[in-house]
Amino acid sequence: MKLTNDVEELNKIARELRIDILTMLNKAVSGHSGGSLSAIDILTALYFGRMKHDPAMSVEEDRDKFVLSKGHGAPALYAVLAKCAYFERSQLNSLRKLNAMLSGHPFSPSTPGVEVSTGSLGQGLSMANGMALANKLDGKKGHVFCMMGDGENQEGQVWEAAMTSAHYGLDNVVAILDHNGLQIDGAVSDIMGVEPLDKKWAAFGWEVIEIDGHDMAAILDAIDRALAVKGKPALILAHTVKGKGVSFMENKAEYHGVPPSDDELKIALEELLPA
Repeated sequence: MKLTNDVEELNKIARELRIDILTMLNKAVSGHSGGSLSAIDILTALYFGRMKHDPAMSVEEDRDKFVLSKGHGAPALYAVLAKCAYFERSQLNSLRKLNAMLSGHPFSPSTPGVEVSTGSLGQGLSMANGMALANKLDGKKGHVFCMMGDGENQEGQVWEAAMTSAHYGLDNVVAILDHNGLQIDGAVSDIMGVEPLDKKWAAFGWEVIEIDGHDMAAILDAIDRALAVKGKPALILAHTVKGKGVSFMENKAEYHGVPPSDDELKIALEELLPA
């Protein structure tokens, strides 16, 4: 996969992917808008700027892997995988259709490019740890990237996995926290506060890198810094905006699991399409 450092080009790709996300959700009349839009800049930086991957790569080759622990953000991952040619872009129209390729949450048996099935929150980092340990045992150089949500950090299994990563010195694990501050029922701080996330992850033995999760240059730099960490795992604490890029969705918990209506899609496309 040809990667780029061109921030302008990556921002252009992210804007196009936002359009794909909203269009497929509108067609499905179901799915998660807010968290897909908050994550897409980071996924763009990974898949088009930094990750060593390719649809033609054998599972035996040294390559990087991605685990979407916040599985409800699947539309963002699907848009990226289609853009990378893991499957035909026309498949985006099959989101959440019965017996189709693209399930509501990532399902590895049916979707090329999906490493593991996710959606039960809190489990992704444990799976990423297993993959990273296997890489070390097999002498493979690839990294495992795992994206979590901040509401997901309310799950106890996340912290057990965080201890495991640090205990085994998994410097081939890079966790990314999509810290948009909202979950399905409202503000994370109101439902069960998780702050201070930076100090907690550092106390669990992680290198913490804090950034604006929509600043493409900062995202690329953070990934580079995380990949350079030795002897312990790295966490990119990315401050993001739920529904980023669509004015009426931004910072609105009600758009966690709601697709755009026809009228809303029209407004969103007017905001996202270049003048």
